Amino acid sequence: MKFTKDHEWVSLDGDIATVGISKHAADALGDVVFVEVPEVGKTVSKGDSFAVVESVKAASDVYAPVSGEVVEANDALSTAPETVNSAAEADGWFAKIKVSDASQLDALMDQAAYDAFLATL
Repeated sequence: MKFTKDHEWVSLDGDIATVGISKHAADALGDVVFVEVPEVGKTVSKGDSFAVVESVKAASDVYAPVSGEVVEANDALSTAPETVNSAAEADGWFAKIKVSDASQLDALMDQAAYDAFLATL
């Protein structure tokens, strides 16, 4: 699993990246009440806002950590947005993206680097 400074996570299986927000981000947001996932077939570029998560505290954009095409969206979040809180780095994923440039993953942090980054906040 790799992480961004915007608190997204990526798990790669072949050329398919599963993307969500980190447990840290979910905890900071508080109770998630709404999630808008991207449409299947949408092309995203690294750094683009591609989903929205709303909590009782705030609404936040979720940014694509890699470029590619959305091949699956976690539509279950529309009826169970609280999954982001209970399983942020597992069943609370937002989308699966067919990665167009795997080298973009090299710029992301591993768990140890992300933990060190969180310690600076």
